[in-house]
Amino acid sequence: MHKSLLPLSLRWGACAGVLALLPVAAAAQAPPPAPPQAPPVPGPVAARRLTLDDALQVAEGGSEQVAAAEAGVRRASGQIDLARSGLFPQLGSAVGYQRTLQTQFDGIFDTDSTAPPCADLTVKPDAPLEERVAEIERFLQCPPGNPFGGGGDTDLPFGQLNTWTANLQFVQRVYDGGSLRAQERQARAGRDAATFGVTTTRAQLDLDVAVAYYDAALSDRLLTITESTLTQASETLRQIELQFQVGQIAEFEVLRARVSRDNQRAGVIRTRIQRDLSYLRLKQLLDIPAEDPIELAANLTEPNGVLAQRWAAILAEAEAGLKLMERTAVKQTEAGVQANEAAVDVTRADFKPHVNLGSSFTAYAYDPLPAFNRRDWTVGATVSLPILDGGRRKANRAIAQASLDESREQLQEVRELAEFDQRSAHATWQAARAAWEATSGTVEEAQRAYQIADVRYREGLSTQLELNDARLALERAEATRAQAARDLQVTRSRLALLPDLPIGAGSGGAATATAVATGNAQPNTGAATQAGTTAAAGAAGGATQTGARQ
Repeated sequence: MHKSLLPLSLRWGACAGVLALLPVAAAAQAPPPAPPQAPPVPGPVAARRLTLDDALQVAEGGSEQVAAAEAGVRRASGQIDLARSGLFPQLGSAVGYQRTLQTQFDGIFDTDSTAPPCADLTVKPDAPLEERVAEIERFLQCPPGNPFGGGGDTDLPFGQLNTWTANLQFVQRVYDGGSLRAQERQARAGRDAATFGVTTTRAQLDLDVAVAYYDAALSDRLLTITESTLTQASETLRQIELQFQVGQIAEFEVLRARVSRDNQRAGVIRTRIQRDLSYLRLKQLLDIPAEDPIELAANLTEPNGVLAQRWAAILAEAEAGLKLMERTAVKQTEAGVQANEAAVDVTRADFKPHVNLGSSFTAYAYDPLPAFNRRDWTVGATVSLPILDGGRRKANRAIAQASLDESREQLQEVRELAEFDQRSAHATWQAARAAWEATSGTVEEAQRAYQIADVRYREGLSTQLELNDARLALERAEATRAQAARDLQVTRSRLALLPDLPIGAGSGGAATATAVATGNAQPNTGAATQAGTTAAAGAAGGATQTGARQ
């Protein structure tokens, strides 16, 4: 029996050992675990391509200046409602409670509480004389009480411990000398001026965006020009170094070429910084984060094409010839004159009587419970006219009349400035177009001259100075061509926006019509539009100076 069991136990042990080794073998044969993957690195964000129409649409959607101007329109509309409210009946209500701690009426109507109650006096006309006299004598012998009845002061309106009141007041202005109507006209004129202000603010924003847009495009072009010049200078240096290594030229030529190349590097750095600033200014106007890349679809090689679809019709009409038009800024100033005329009418109404109708209803309640069973209701009319006020009304009228005279003179000035501004804008556009046409073919000629100078220098027929001069001429021609294209596009933008622009906007001219209409001096917003132009012009100047030092 033991012989048969031993092999069985051995077999069970072998099976258990095999089963125990199976996980180990499976783990040995399993592939090694994959290493943890690193988080994906975000790739570069694609640049957002913007046309001028796109830039204008983005700017108008998030402009703080336009939003503030629109808030001014809403405020002016509220002032109209405020002025009109005085024409309608005024009804007010009030509820009050009063507790009396001490009063002068304490004890006046106190009764003798120890005496028996006395019946009221009752005299019968048909009773005998003796009976009527006896009734009167009986009543006279009663203790003193409240002569108003009620047996105490509980029925009197004064001296009550607790008093509740509910009041309604009604007032209707019947005649005020036209003051309310004049205030309404003044408020409406203010709303018209604010509405025109929104139009001029939006036009000024569009001009600022157009200037910043083409400043950025110009900075792109100038950077390309300076980088191309740097490439040419580096290639010249490489050729000179090869000639120096074989002993064909002196070391002086190598040093001069290296200095010329290094100076051009500094010009590229300056131009790149100015390009970044121009783009930053444009992103600020468009409310785009500074780190988001953008790409401009501007065409500075053919600036006579379509500027923006929204300006196509009016720009074609403006470029067809000078035609004087009514400016929004003039309308805004006219609205200011109308507001001052209404202000004069308001001061004149102060010299006329004011008639009001009024009514008052008051309900009173006393202890023990607030039952409003006592009421006062009055109706009346009031006629008021100041007799002596120390000259206040006369002074107000003089101030309003002076403001009206001033606004009329300013309106005439704005009209003259508007005509001058329009003629100036048209002349500036003609000058920019002539400058652009004058640069036609200059770049090709400068490019051909540089190629000839390069061949002559390689053949030993000219000096490095002649080659540098040709390179400088090419760089200056390309920069001048790009600047002329930018100036033409900016003047075309101003020509298209001129009907709605503030007076002198974008040209450093007179004060804006908003300042004239309100009578307050405002900073010239057109000055901000020149910042990008100055930076771009500085880039072109920096490139020219770099070539001059070579």
